[in-house]
Amino acid sequence: MTTEAKPRIFSGVQPTGNIHLGNYLGAFRNWVALQDDYDTIYCIVDLHAMTVDYDPAELERERIDTAKVLMALGVDPERSLLYTQSQVPAHAELAWILGTMTPMGVLGRMTQYKDKTARGERADLGLFSYPVLMAADILLYRANLVPIGDDQRQHMEMTRDLAERFNNRFGEVFPIPEAYIPETSARVMSLTEPHNKMSKSDEQERSRIAVLDDADVIRKRIRSAVTDSDPEVRYDVEAKPGISNLLEIMSATTGRSIDDLVAEYAHSGYGVFKDAVAEAVVEELAPYRETYRSLSNGDVRAVLHDGGTKANELAAPYEREVRKAVGIKGY
Repeated sequence: MTTEAKPRIFSGVQPTGNIHLGNYLGAFRNWVALQDDYDTIYCIVDLHAMTVDYDPAELERERIDTAKVLMALGVDPERSLLYTQSQVPAHAELAWILGTMTPMGVLGRMTQYKDKTARGERADLGLFSYPVLMAADILLYRANLVPIGDDQRQHMEMTRDLAERFNNRFGEVFPIPEAYIPETSARVMSLTEPHNKMSKSDEQERSRIAVLDDADVIRKRIRSAVTDSDPEVRYDVEAKPGISNLLEIMSATTGRSIDDLVAEYAHSGYGVFKDAVAEAVVEELAPYRETYRSLSNGDVRAVLHDGGTKANELAAPYEREVRKAVGIKGY
């Protein structure tokens, strides 16, 4: 008797530290839920992290810490493949092969590249070709679905285009991956500038809540979150972006609808409402902090070692197929 294979999902995260509430509610909570119904591959993309200035020792610490946080949140190495990108050389090899058929004009139009260089990041080859390596990450394992946010749609379209270019030239090797849009995914904004997404790169630490922040820090940052002078709690992204953001956060952490929350807190005053949001976040994150503290670095390294071995075994026949198609199959 045979069973139908589960659709394969691939997703990656940079090991840049400070995994925050927006990362959790927008992505990682869904990563955990997807493990039940999909063949999930989760990669810590440390090669991507090298496109900005970094300290080698710090990069190693952040690789381990990122894996530890993911495991604390519920990514289960028994149900998902968890490893680091640099453990599998086929990522870089496939990126080179795909790069030979990627037009320069396409890369030059990538919004993230233009935004990052406008902010003063180095305009080097690594940053310019970042989307090609991202495409290789996805296509290497023949992923069917890729969870993405709005800011990654352009990269996803380029990945699909590269798969089609390759198939048209060398034969049907890659399935064309689809974007996976979760049914529930909160868009968490900055606590200090609520028109912008919560970001680990924001220089203001009080703009975000880290998954590992203690309860007092969480309460302090939510109480100081930027709001407005109108004391009514209601959902209006344009007129009341700060309050709307807090409503989104409380809805996501409690499972209650925004309408229900507005009905309860509309005339309670901002102080009472902020305290309620803070307690909801504290309660949501507390178990993950406890689990994080229980994991040793040695245990996490062992998980990544095993994950890297499995990832190489999985990637090897796929990359041999690519090599044969393009004429570098070896001897």
